[in-house]
Amino acid sequence: MADSAAFTPTVNSQSPAKEEQGGGEGGGGSEGDVKGGLTDAQRGVLEKCVHALKHAKNDSQTLAALLLISRLCPASELDKPTLRRIFEAVGLNLPARLLVTAVRGDENSGLPPDELLSLGTALLAALSTEPDMASSPQLLTTIPLLLGILANGPVFNQQKREAREQHQVGQSPDGEVQSANISNPDYNPASVAQSAEETESSRKKGDDGSEASRVSMSQENPPSSSLDAALAADCYLVLTVVCALPRGPEQLLSRGAISALCQAVELNQTLSHEKGLTLLGSLLSGKNKDKAWSKHTPELLSLLVRLSKDFCESTDETRLGMCGQLAQFLPPAGVAVESEELKAVVGRLWEILRPMVQAKLTPRHIGSILVLSACLLDLYGWEMAGPPKFCCLLVNRACVEVRMGLEELPGNDLTPEVQHTITGCYRIMEAAIEQACSPGVPQAAAPSQSSIATLSLQQSRQVLGVLEEAFSGLMYFLQQVEPSRYGDPFVFATFRSLCSWLAEETSCLKEEVTKLLPFLINYTRSHLQGGILEHSLADWMVKMSIGEDRGAWTGREALRYLLPALCHLSAEEVPRKVLLDVDTPALLVDFLSQSWTFLRGKTSVASTRDPSMETACSALLNFTVTEPERVRKDSCFRSLEVLLSEALPLLVNKPRLLVLTANCCTLGLMIGRLKEGGSVEAGQRRFLSSALRFLRSALDSSSSPGPAKVSLSWEDSWDDAAELWRLSLQALGGCARAQPSITTLIREEGWLRHMLAMLHQCSALPDQLTQDALQEALCALAERCPVCKQEIGDMMTRSSEGALSSMKKLKKSVGVK
Repeated sequence: MADSAAFTPTVNSQSPAKEEQGGGEGGGGSEGDVKGGLTDAQRGVLEKCVHALKHAKNDSQTLAALLLISRLCPASELDKPTLRRIFEAVGLNLPARLLVTAVRGDENSGLPPDELLSLGTALLAALSTEPDMASSPQLLTTIPLLLGILANGPVFNQQKREAREQHQVGQSPDGEVQSANISNPDYNPASVAQSAEETESSRKKGDDGSEASRVSMSQENPPSSSLDAALAADCYLVLTVVCALPRGPEQLLSRGAISALCQAVELNQTLSHEKGLTLLGSLLSGKNKDKAWSKHTPELLSLLVRLSKDFCESTDETRLGMCGQLAQFLPPAGVAVESEELKAVVGRLWEILRPMVQAKLTPRHIGSILVLSACLLDLYGWEMAGPPKFCCLLVNRACVEVRMGLEELPGNDLTPEVQHTITGCYRIMEAAIEQACSPGVPQAAAPSQSSIATLSLQQSRQVLGVLEEAFSGLMYFLQQVEPSRYGDPFVFATFRSLCSWLAEETSCLKEEVTKLLPFLINYTRSHLQGGILEHSLADWMVKMSIGEDRGAWTGREALRYLLPALCHLSAEEVPRKVLLDVDTPALLVDFLSQSWTFLRGKTSVASTRDPSMETACSALLNFTVTEPERVRKDSCFRSLEVLLSEALPLLVNKPRLLVLTANCCTLGLMIGRLKEGGSVEAGQRRFLSSALRFLRSALDSSSSPGPAKVSLSWEDSWDDAAELWRLSLQALGGCARAQPSITTLIREEGWLRHMLAMLHQCSALPDQLTQDALQEALCALAERCPVCKQEIGDMMTRSSEGALSSMKKLKKSVGVK
């Protein structure tokens, strides 16, 4: 079998690039003499070899046929169909058996374990270049073996190794490779999986079953065995190919890739820094980052400590190249934030980054520094960044990069690298908005320069000034965006960042904002109506956007970011007119309808609060209050009434959704007050019944004769819902005035009787605003319904003291002195 080793480099030398050329330099020969770079004679011998491969009775015959093929025609001269036939003939069972035999240390294999490993990994590396092979379950079963090799080196069973040293390696007369598995024609992938588990178990435990101690990487304790570079390269090639598959990262994560690769780096195994860190970086990107960190926090944190130490101890030039890599290994926001070890790492990194931010650097280098800074801000905000002066400088540099990148002449496409830098700068700008718009405290209150970077009033103005210029650049960029680019992920990142500014600051750049509103609405409408390829956009946002929430992507996400700004802008006359021109109310109703359908379908609806639905209701409420004629004529408000009549009866039974319920109740009643006369329709009756039941549940008079209190079910949400409850009472009075027939329903539902009894029993209401709102509703009932007026008058006559007797306007309405 000495010749078998010669086969290894030939198989391993095959490159995908050569495959694509269909036969290398000889691929263009004439039909009669050359096919795919081979002469007719070579082709004939090749066909015989392929036939021998397919009909090989044992592994030795297979290896012999492969050796002949490699000697006859180098891989670079084989066309892709021929290579595929060879791969299919060889299959994955052979290399898998070679690996298992090597790891088990079978003395009857006929080859030393290191040669078996080299041959097996070389075959796997070659076979993995074929897409169907790379995704096959058989190849996936070898992943634990490959990871074990990379993490521990070619460590074989000690007893087997000693036995080989004492006895001559035996071979059968025909030279067949002997082992428990390697020559078994009935071998199947399940045996590899079992062997992989045994290998992983033996890696973690000694022969006596005790836990094996992990060896720290140091000069005094080098790895116990060296790993051949070619062997390591083959292992990493297979794992990298698998990682590139659609579900590849999940396959590697589920087979222990994070722990194994972290250990390989810790032990400084062959190629662990060159290829292992790159593979780890791929596994920690995108949607898998949260899962990997939550499951492997200790290992990844230890790795981060090591990498950050290398970063801090490197030269300035080396650090510039390490910034991008280091950003990959920081945990996602919210993970391990209480770890003192992580805080120490972040603190040291900021110390190194501060002078780097202040230095004169090329755009490429400053970009990687700003992206790393953005990642650190995601973890602890400005708390550890440094003094206010540095924070202002960091924001200024980020804003300059954004303006330089976005204010180029239209038609200049931004490179992915520039897009990545600008996306990181957006995160810095967003964090600056939160800081600059937060209430300031005296700078002397900061215990040290490394604590919260509290900006003075002058510094806040400076930061807002540079942010204003940067966001002006964002608006200029978005103005150039055509509908054909609505699916561009970078456009979404720019849109999202602008929305963060508009949510906090709508008084600046008012003219530019108003001019941009048609684009913003049309853009969100395209996403909401499913006109964008959401999957590609979601994948990019997870990979490129810093600090992005990694929840499931839906078409509603774009509008969610814009809703706070719409809530502000719909209350102002000029922008509101523009919003009406682009049919914004219909967009909001569509959003509410989709969100309600999603919310209703969730099994955990009772514990789910959706602030975006509340904000959409607030924006629609602004239109309802300020544009009554539009509400009466626009059909989307009829659709909204139908939606509310369906939703409110279900929401009143969800105490954790109380604020959303209050929004829906208020919105429906405010629309109802715009109706004129007529009977109460079935849908309106259903809505009003639920609204009356909901409104009467807010106050509790069980402690009478003392003051009424906010009921327990409302207590936690009262700060957010109190004003909505008062508006609902005022709107209820408006409904009674517009449709007197509603007063009958109010009496039938028992709302009037309940409220009068409560006011009679309690000595006071929680506050004057609550009393005024309730008095307004009762006055409206007294004005429109003689029976209600009589009931109210009778109760007031009997109540010489308490909350009811203090309502002077109501007394006047019912004629009680």
